Amino acid sequence: MSDYFMDAVGDALRARKIEASAAASHYLVGVLCDYAHPSEDNEPAFSRPLAFQLHDALEASGTTRFRRLRALGDGVLYGIGFFGGHVDIRGIDRGYVIRVGATAYDNASAMLRTPGQRATHDVLSELADRFEQFVEVLNEVADGAIAQGAQGQRGLLKLYERWLRTGSSRIAEELGARGLVATRGKEGVH
Repeated sequence: MSDYFMDAVGDALRARKIEASAAASHYLVGVLCDYAHPSEDNEPAFSRPLAFQLHDALEASGTTRFRRLRALGDGVLYGIGFFGGHVDIRGIDRGYVIRVGATAYDNASAMLRTPGQRATHDVLSELADRFEQFVEVLNEVADGAIAQGAQGQRGLLKLYERWLRTGSSRIAEELGARGLVATRGKEGVH
């Protein structure tokens, strides 16, 4: 499975013209693999208000704090990257969600430094600094997976509905390959 996600992340980075370190690319693959087969102790990112989860993580100490911060960052990254449309539908401010995820990674990264040590560039700080770009990468991976999995007329309709919500160029390309030219305007789809 990791080979599939490695290819998908590489393709998404190229499609979005985003440069990432090898460590960040591998980390994204790890997040995707983890959520493809979630463990029972992983709390779904949106099971409780994000502010409460961030507060609880910041109030914890030691390894529990680090684990909670990283898990929150991972959950938000995956959740908004794969299911961002649901966040928008629920009326949750996308910018707020992105800030929570970036803050979680930033605080986890800070725990890796010893007191007095200058800030270093590690994978968690890269994820924090470029969180929104990495959300776009996972969004591209999700669009590709949905496009590949769309079968028959019902699948084509779901693909079109996702394109209406997201305006994804990846999905528009897939619709075109199937004979639909997705255009916005008075006349609809051609």
